[in-house]
Amino acid sequence: MLQRVLLIEDDEAISEMVYSYLTKEGYEVDTAFDGESAVKKFLAGLPYDLVLLDLMLPKRSGTDVLQMIRSGSLVPVLIMSAKDSDVDKALGLGFGADDYITKPFSMIELAARVKAAIRRAGYAAQGSQAAAGGELQPTSKVITLRGLTVDLDNFSVLKNGEEVKLTAKEFHILKLFVSSPGRVFTKAQIYSMVWEDDYFGDENVINVHMRRLREKIEDDPSHPEYIRTLWGIGYKLGDVQQ
Repeated sequence: MLQRVLLIEDDEAISEMVYSYLTKEGYEVDTAFDGESAVKKFLAGLPYDLVLLDLMLPKRSGTDVLQMIRSGSLVPVLIMSAKDSDVDKALGLGFGADDYITKPFSMIELAARVKAAIRRAGYAAQGSQAAAGGELQPTSKVITLRGLTVDLDNFSVLKNGEEVKLTAKEFHILKLFVSSPGRVFTKAQIYSMVWEDDYFGDENVINVHMRRLREKIEDDPSHPEYIRTLWGIGYKLGDVQQ
């Protein structure tokens, strides 16, 4: 079964180049050239396996499109940004994007990111579908910290009994720490394990996701207790075991 990609890019030359390459790689690709048509295609079409999204779109911005997608879907979203700035990256990732690639990019790198994002989303979906099935499922692995409950099999987190909505990346980062208390993870290790890709020293992706995760699980994100920073080294789980 072909994997379906929604390509949202207003530059027709870039769109045609990406469309041609991904089609040759075996993907079924739908295209949209502005934010309004992108929303209509996403809502009206068959489910997509991945969305490639340019931030700078006419009629409706890329961030608006991303917020709409995230309001009801966990489909992986890969941002294509023409501006190599922390502001654009932080904005896109902060609204729930899974990854970004800066223009100009190579088709080989883009295809690798697309493949990795779809593969990671597939693993998460398998776990969620198993949990939602009609048959009785084996007891899931639940880790309880001080005020925080992490269900590793069902991809859910509770804070003081209330659901915490994490993106797939945020959940997998948290899973690293709660599964290995006492272990220190460098940014390179976190990127390699969560993104399943080589780390080239771009700390922004880790910084943004860590900030967003802390905003959701910490009582005081500026003084985190669940995930501590070891300056110059990395991060580790804090002393929060029950």
